[in-house]
Amino acid sequence: MTRIISIIVFGVLGLVLLAGGIQLLMLGGSPFYLVAGVVLGLTALLIVMRRALALWLYGIFIIFSLGWAIFEVGFDWWQLAARGGLVIALGLLLLLPGVRRQLGDPYADEPRPASAIPVAIPVVIALIVAGFSMATDPADVSGSLPTEAAVAQPNYGGNVPDDEWHQYGRTPFGQRYSPLDQITPQNVSSLKVAWEYRTGDVKGPDDVGETTYQVTPLKVGDTLYLCTPHNWAIAIDAATGKEKWKYDPNVGLNPDRQHQTCRGVTYYADPAAPAGSPCAARVYLPTSDARLIALDAASGLVCTSFADQGVLHLETGMPYNPAGYYYSTSPPVVARGKIIIGGAVNDNYSTKEQSGVIRAFDVETGALVWNWDSGNPGETVPLPPGRTYTANSPNSWSVFSVDEQLGLVYVPLGNQVPDQLGMNRSDNIEKYSSSIVALDVDTGRDRWVRQTVHHDLWDMDVPAQPVLVDLTGKDGAAVPALVGPTKQGDIYVLDRRTGEPVVPVREMPAPGGAIEGDFTAPKQPISDLTLRPPRLRERDMWGITLIDQMVCRIKFHQLRYEGQYTPPSLEGTIVYPGNFGVFNWGSVAVDPARQVMFGMPTYLAFTSRLVPRDQIAPKGEDEKASEQGLNRNEGAPYGVYMGPFLSPLGIPCQAPPWGYVAGVDFKTGKTAYMHRNGTVYDMTPLPLPFRVGVPGIGGPMITKGGVAFLAATVDDYLRAYDLTTGEQLWEARLPAGGQATPMSYALPDGRQYVVIVAGGHGSVGTKPGDYVIAYTLPGQ
Repeated sequence: MTRIISIIVFGVLGLVLLAGGIQLLMLGGSPFYLVAGVVLGLTALLIVMRRALALWLYGIFIIFSLGWAIFEVGFDWWQLAARGGLVIALGLLLLLPGVRRQLGDPYADEPRPASAIPVAIPVVIALIVAGFSMATDPADVSGSLPTEAAVAQPNYGGNVPDDEWHQYGRTPFGQRYSPLDQITPQNVSSLKVAWEYRTGDVKGPDDVGETTYQVTPLKVGDTLYLCTPHNWAIAIDAATGKEKWKYDPNVGLNPDRQHQTCRGVTYYADPAAPAGSPCAARVYLPTSDARLIALDAASGLVCTSFADQGVLHLETGMPYNPAGYYYSTSPPVVARGKIIIGGAVNDNYSTKEQSGVIRAFDVETGALVWNWDSGNPGETVPLPPGRTYTANSPNSWSVFSVDEQLGLVYVPLGNQVPDQLGMNRSDNIEKYSSSIVALDVDTGRDRWVRQTVHHDLWDMDVPAQPVLVDLTGKDGAAVPALVGPTKQGDIYVLDRRTGEPVVPVREMPAPGGAIEGDFTAPKQPISDLTLRPPRLRERDMWGITLIDQMVCRIKFHQLRYEGQYTPPSLEGTIVYPGNFGVFNWGSVAVDPARQVMFGMPTYLAFTSRLVPRDQIAPKGEDEKASEQGLNRNEGAPYGVYMGPFLSPLGIPCQAPPWGYVAGVDFKTGKTAYMHRNGTVYDMTPLPLPFRVGVPGIGGPMITKGGVAFLAATVDDYLRAYDLTTGEQLWEARLPAGGQATPMSYALPDGRQYVVIVAGGHGSVGTKPGDYVIAYTLPGQ
């Protein structure tokens, strides 16, 4: 029976590898799979013939496979396992006595099983190599960041007490840095849950797929302020986690919303109002039905003196108004008496969508002060009644940063819809797409613009809040800088007064060959400080077995790919880095004293394939209009199929690691370390704790104590790292996905807390929930 099984297994796998190997070779790929198919087929035939030669042939093949694998990928265990796992498993099958008995000399006086040596020795050699490779990690970059502060009195931006967290990134500078130092690398492993609060807002069966919990709570006084995916605003006690008030704006459900999320609320206190008077302190809540609502911070009641009975209607002035196509997913910023807000425009739904206009309103009354529309940037005075903003102009769905002393608000801009089609873009759209723009807080006029992609055809909008930090220059003088992470992996370090590079930015040649009617930029910018991945090669394709790895290699050759910025195509294009980017809305955390950065670069290839309009099914039958599936682009000549580049088993076609933690030293302009981050614990049917390095979406936070905190990965953990080395120091299992950015605060007794929201992310498939969890050191 064992012999029959071995014949079937070797025969079937041989045929599969033979067929795939021929196809791969015809595409210009590796001949190994064709050779493997032939060897497995011959082995099956020799077993049928009861020839011991089967063992010798397969033993030689094991050594050959091992040499080929090391030649391709060196001693990377995860890559070797994909190439050798099936080969070794088949070798172990041949070693079974039931197989070898059938391959012995039938004419011997006493029939004996064929010798195991021809296969056993190669298997042992392969296992020794595997053991050695498990002890090494070619993907790891070890090093350390400086431990001493380079600046004695760093500029945090804004007058935020050290023990509080007033804005999304703690201060208007967006550094995600807490000046608290009670938690250190020496004691962080003792962190325990201090309290847990459940909001009651959980993803339901009728919610859109991308229902996500991405909020970073604010801490002002003794209260935390936060929002939920369905835009409830909640205040809870910072010491106990007990609810103080809850406000539900009743946004309802709309299947045309691309995202159902809330990244945060905005706090504002009127310095001229008597303490304790109604609405002297306010919480501004952005909603997914395009409203901005002012709430009394003490009671949660609507502040009716703001706008229209407390509600600002953001659809005003829009050229089109299909419900669900426009809303604000991120908290606005307050500066010089103005509340400044952008909005998310649905990607790739239609050519008739709302404007990406940035608007400033009087923070007290809600009156429009100025509007900056990238389609009409020269006219910033309030739009008069009867006129509309530019349709489909690049929008800003992420978080702004502010330098009130310079009077500038820094806006990360996206692209014009449709993202993958660049026909008929105006000169203004070409200038401002996928850029960082500095706007005058008082007038709305743009002071400077720094574009990160020319003629963007890849959805490489600038996704992250720019981080403002004063860096020490070579002459010892402080340079007011801006750190802008991008989806491409570039870290733009700019003088935030002028937009000129502090770290050099060069132009590099880019692939051409856009579809008829479109074009590509001949060159694309790249920062000298970059975490871009190297160009993919066929040998970078991955799989659980040789079979799905071979399929990924075939797909790699079938898709168009000439490196980064290969234009979209009808046959399909590999986009790498993919649409999730190396960095996304979670941005990076910066220590302004040590002048270092901590981030979570992610590497996940996507594919995009343009579909002519006449080949797209009627609306409602097959579309996603998100990061996966068919994006219809109504009104455009093409839709687009897009999504991660996955194997038939649903895992990434490219080899891991897919996610790291990284430390950057701004004084040297170099990456000090990169370590695999996260496990496949929640990615596989079995809870396997393998530290592969997994994708994530969310952001990090740094404390003065030298500890960085990060959740974000697709396994449900909050982790703490030594900022100096990137070494993981502690982890806590979360009850749901932690795709949010943690924050930290302290109480009057000096106890420091770390808070994370765990509610999951629809696009990455993590477990939904409604948790707000605070951790602290015991016995403090």
